[in-house]
Amino acid sequence: MEFSAKQIAEYIQGVIIGDEEATVHTFAKIEEGIPGALSFLSNPKYTHHIYDTKSSIVLVNKDFQPERDIQATLIKVDNAYESLAKLMTLYEMSKPKKSGIDPLASVAASAKIGKNVYIGAFACIEEGAEIGDNAYIHPHVTVGCNAKVGENTILYPQVTIYHDCRVGNQCIIHAGAVIGADGFGFAPSAEGYEKIPQIGIAIIEDNVEIGANTCIDRSTMGATIVHKGVKLDNLIQVAHNVEVGSHTVMASQVGIAGSTKIGEWCMFGGQVGVAGHIQIGDHVNVGAQSGIPGNTKSGSSLMGYPAIEPKQFARSSAVFKKLPDMYSELGRLQREIEELKKQLNK
Repeated sequence: MEFSAKQIAEYIQGVIIGDEEATVHTFAKIEEGIPGALSFLSNPKYTHHIYDTKSSIVLVNKDFQPERDIQATLIKVDNAYESLAKLMTLYEMSKPKKSGIDPLASVAASAKIGKNVYIGAFACIEEGAEIGDNAYIHPHVTVGCNAKVGENTILYPQVTIYHDCRVGNQCIIHAGAVIGADGFGFAPSAEGYEKIPQIGIAIIEDNVEIGANTCIDRSTMGATIVHKGVKLDNLIQVAHNVEVGSHTVMASQVGIAGSTKIGEWCMFGGQVGVAGHIQIGDHVNVGAQSGIPGNTKSGSSLMGYPAIEPKQFARSSAVFKKLPDMYSELGRLQREIEELKKQLNK
């Protein structure tokens, strides 16, 4: 499909600088632009590419002022990155989608399937499961007994929704993710470890996106809950009875131990580790590879292990590099002191 600069500007409420009849049919990074592509510029580090890009249309922020001529047609908007997201969503929605149940899918007679649902080959929808309207179930997905999947939700290949768990509306769950596996609960005994049955469920609320191979365990009792608007990257572990507040985002390889409560609008960098049975406040930002061992107040920014205020962490890191020299200097001073003591005693 082709879109003109005029159509795009009307959709995102932008101002055209250049040819309003210029058309695009694909997207490209500004440094890899080709004729017929739409690109964007929001990071000043990439500004130099706009003067040479071959893209036909480039989205820029309203405060952008070119230093020399630009071949591409510009569309000025309040936020170029946000406008790009809207256009890419529109582009994705315009693609043709499959519908119906593949003859190779296994759908239990007692399962409830909504309208306009697609269920791909070798998907398995078990007894009592419910699939909402317009859901898109890719091949090799398993939805367990009495589990529920909401409207307009997409489950990519190899996703597993365990029995009784719930996934809300407008969710996206990427390949290999597991919702509702048993929590890590074992009671030590003289013979080893006795498994504690995990009789709770996992609940994923509306507008949640979960990355590939991420695991969200069911609770021992009650529910593990991921609230609305949460965005989880690939390879994240959410343990049993955890609660993740609405609109919180986490980068790859974050691990959250059991029964921890995380607030709303938090941001966790990659490989953050969070101890169990603690409370994290709202609007907490945590730098990559940090460890949080205890309760954290709302509005905190943390880095390092144990996680501390970022400026303190930077100063501590600078000192850490000097520790070998400081250790040598300390040894030298100790020897001098011992020598002075000997002289005083004499």
